[in-house]
Amino acid sequence: MQKFYLPLFLLALVVLEGVALDFIPNISVLDDLLVIPHWLLVFLVMVAVFYDQENTYFSIVNAILFGLLIDVVYTSVIGVYMFVYALTIYLIHGLSKLLHTNYFVVLLMTIIAVGIADIGIYFIYFFIGTMDIFWEEYMMTRLIPTILANILFFLICYPIVKRKLVKWSIVQFDRKK
Repeated sequence: MQKFYLPLFLLALVVLEGVALDFIPNISVLDDLLVIPHWLLVFLVMVAVFYDQENTYFSIVNAILFGLLIDVVYTSVIGVYMFVYALTIYLIHGLSKLLHTNYFVVLLMTIIAVGIADIGIYFIYFFIGTMDIFWEEYMMTRLIPTILANILFFLICYPIVKRKLVKWSIVQFDRKK
């Protein structure tokens, strides 16, 4: 039963991402800003750091599967989120092997992951002509608010999720030995 916790939690995050903006209060100062919740990506960063072992790639496989699910459900171009999330988590997975896993390093990895993913999505949509916003405006109205909002999500989730992921990892990989 425990092997289904991770995919179910990821599925819940995909659903919550779709309705997240409905729960954020409408503040007139924030009318020009566009916040994109990358909660799935933030959680996958924590999965890559705390759940995956050096030779396992659950976070990358889940990034591919749930990135494709985001593409199918929420976007008009199939494969953008799948590709960007998988590439970003692959980089974070490799980076997590090189760095110690403490709070500040995981926070930095989360900021890097959200930045890489959002910029990657922007460039893909810009080059195929779906998005016509220029870089300076994109950075001020979308990238910075998105990173800040996802940092807030990280700060809320980290204390709760870290212990669970470490526990699930021990249960999953000690059972296989």
